Amino acid sequence: MSEQQSNVIDININQEMRESFLEYAMSVIVSRALPDVRDGLKPVHRRILYAMNEMGVTPDKPYKKSARIVGDVIGKYHPHGDAAVYETMVRMAQDFSYRYPLVDGHGNFGSVDGDSAAAMRYTEARMSKIATELMRDINKDTIDFGPNYDGNEQEPLVMPARIPHLLVNGAAGIAVGMATNIPPHNLTEIINGVLLLIQNPECTIRDLMEYITGPDFPTGALIMGRSGIRRAFETGRGSIVIRAKAEVEEHGNKARIIVSEIPYQVNKARMIEKIAELVREKKLEGITDLRDESDRNGMRIVIELRRDVNPQVVLNNLYRHTAMQTSFGINMLALVNNEPRILNLKEMLYYYLEHQKEVIRRRTAYELRKAESRLHIVAGLLKAIDIVDDLVDRSGPIRSAADREEARSFLMADTFILNGRDVPLGFTLEQANAILEMRLQTLTGLSIDRLTDEFNELTALITELRAILGDEAKILSIIADELTEFRDKYGDERRTEISMDMNNIEDEDLIPQEEVVVTLTHRGYIKRLPVDTYRSQRRGGRGIQGMDTRENDFVQHLITTNSHHYLLFFTNKGKVYRLKAYEVPELGRTAKGIPIINLLQIEQDEHIQAVIPVKEFTDNHYLFFATKQGIVKKSDLTSFSNIRRIGLFAINLREDDELIGVRLTDGKQNIIIGTQNGMSILFSEKDVRTMGRAATGVKGIQLSAEDRVIDMDIADADADVLIVTSRGYGKRTPLDSYRFQTRGGKGIKTLQLTERNGVIVGLKVVDAKNDLMLITSAGIIIRLCIKDISSMGRNTQGVKLIRVGDQEEVATVAKVDVTEEDDMELAVCEEDQDQDQELESSMLDEEEIEE
Repeated sequence: MSEQQSNVIDININQEMRESFLEYAMSVIVSRALPDVRDGLKPVHRRILYAMNEMGVTPDKPYKKSARIVGDVIGKYHPHGDAAVYETMVRMAQDFSYRYPLVDGHGNFGSVDGDSAAAMRYTEARMSKIATELMRDINKDTIDFGPNYDGNEQEPLVMPARIPHLLVNGAAGIAVGMATNIPPHNLTEIINGVLLLIQNPECTIRDLMEYITGPDFPTGALIMGRSGIRRAFETGRGSIVIRAKAEVEEHGNKARIIVSEIPYQVNKARMIEKIAELVREKKLEGITDLRDESDRNGMRIVIELRRDVNPQVVLNNLYRHTAMQTSFGINMLALVNNEPRILNLKEMLYYYLEHQKEVIRRRTAYELRKAESRLHIVAGLLKAIDIVDDLVDRSGPIRSAADREEARSFLMADTFILNGRDVPLGFTLEQANAILEMRLQTLTGLSIDRLTDEFNELTALITELRAILGDEAKILSIIADELTEFRDKYGDERRTEISMDMNNIEDEDLIPQEEVVVTLTHRGYIKRLPVDTYRSQRRGGRGIQGMDTRENDFVQHLITTNSHHYLLFFTNKGKVYRLKAYEVPELGRTAKGIPIINLLQIEQDEHIQAVIPVKEFTDNHYLFFATKQGIVKKSDLTSFSNIRRIGLFAINLREDDELIGVRLTDGKQNIIIGTQNGMSILFSEKDVRTMGRAATGVKGIQLSAEDRVIDMDIADADADVLIVTSRGYGKRTPLDSYRFQTRGGKGIKTLQLTERNGVIVGLKVVDAKNDLMLITSAGIIIRLCIKDISSMGRNTQGVKLIRVGDQEEVATVAKVDVTEEDDMELAVCEEDQDQDQELESSMLDEEEIEE
């Protein structure tokens, strides 16, 4: 009994539990769940890649069975279950899980619908090309190795990681008391960020964000807003909202929603099932059919809608109630010197760059040792060749030796007495072995020349390698060159777009202020693009293709403004909506744009009639309205400072009337109104008293039968009135040719209308500071200098401004302010000295039609 008691050790159970749990927790944190900041890999990922590299399963070799790879991993390096290792390898091969897959899988490796991969005995795999960059130079003493779990093998403690893998592919893991969730990013952007840090170590996170705009998910989709990105980059923690990419398209007389990209880590099949469930439970109204038309060419989910529903309302409900919109919590936790730390963007890049410095130093030192060793051998061979006659003499140190060991000893001696004279030797052990293995072909003249050249090359190489080790700037230059090479080889375009969150715009300071053009088509497609996209052209030109219009569609509104200004959208029903200009997506010149209903909650039978850019809502500024039936109204601009997303009523319209124009004024302007049949009226804005939003207005012009108001503008002093007709004719007439009248009169004749020039489609007040943009029903845009348009009397027919086809006509007329950048182009827009052959000589009588 006493012997048994001697084997019992008394311990404190609380202390034992505390110490045991701490050891377990640290093991999970360091050896399982968290990635290393240097290579971005967890131990299991590192072991899979190293095992594949040791097996020779590289991109240029045939695939090997996954079961064989998994067996090597668990047999040599990773003492855990084969299922866990295989699941990890499967994820490394999925292009919807990894932004840049590290494993090239052959067979069924699962799908975005949640289908599991085939068993490991059926699938095959090998390393992807980009994975080889993680292990480049691994055999050049660039990293440390340690014993495996049983001490019989050596495994890498970290990979050389020649690409910044932690941010490129991200990481996710749950440890004990902590977790990491790092999103993937675009390789090109991350490398550009590292290059900036190399050039300017003092750069800020804001500077880095000029190059690294945000996460870039393999499934694409949209990130709503930048505030979460900036918070994560600055603090290491943040949350972003990811929204599916969806477009509303018209199909017959109905609309349907097409989903082409879904948020990261969302199961597509479950998402579709959830939508169907909500429709069955009547929680989602207006959906008549739901189909998954995805194929190998891409994702396509079709949601058919009833014809009486607002597609934007349905889409918003889908975002609210389904996985079409999710949140991604960013927690950038990684191991730094085997300690878990929350890192911001700059710290992650800094530790990666420090690791690369160490890799380059160790690689350079390895190559230096190798070069010096070879130089030592070559120097010995050249010395041996110089005394080769003495070495091979019958009485020399080689032939006289009894065996190899004695010959090596003779060569390593300082001298050898041959025929009564001392032959200098003094070779080292390595040189003596090389001499003994030297072949007779080494004695040829060509071989001697090659040894001499190799000696010179090695000498130069050693000098260069020593210079690199002695100068950190050279090391950084090598890193920059290699990263640039990797970027050009593997870099690609972003997949995830970063969109403005209309509910919470906090980062306007990140958005550049620039002059932009916003276009809106007749069928409701809107886009934004830089104002210098269009170049000035000579009058009468054919123009450039401004957009890819759909059949029967054309640009109806073209606005030049600043990207930070508000845009007030007035509809034919008298309602007003509001956006910031930068909230309109920027697209290419030939892109058709996105449906305006994706941005504004307008009704199906409602369309945009006027768009007004506003910098700020201040006192003593007004909005002046005109309707198709000749009604005008003036309201305070401040009345429109708070506009709900569902819009506000801006004017109370009479039956069968529509809003046709809105202008921003200071309450002291003169207004000119033009009609389709060539009438116009000029009166003072003071004739119209200020009214509230709910008012109808007063009569601005008295219309004849079958006539209607087509445009109105502010009549600036010393300006010209520009008239444009549907057949591409136009003219400018000095404003002093129009006399003032009292509001409500019939007006005076402003253009001679004929079958040749068509009806009036635009009336603008212009001066030399303006350019003119004409848009035809076929989507052709031409930009003209105002000076290039002839000045004529009020009753002329005008001259040809743009050539239009038989089935084509001018649809929209817009004036553009000339910027300083246009000075070079304006030089070519001097007055035409030639006589205009198309000028009509016949003039109408100057008879005015009185009120």
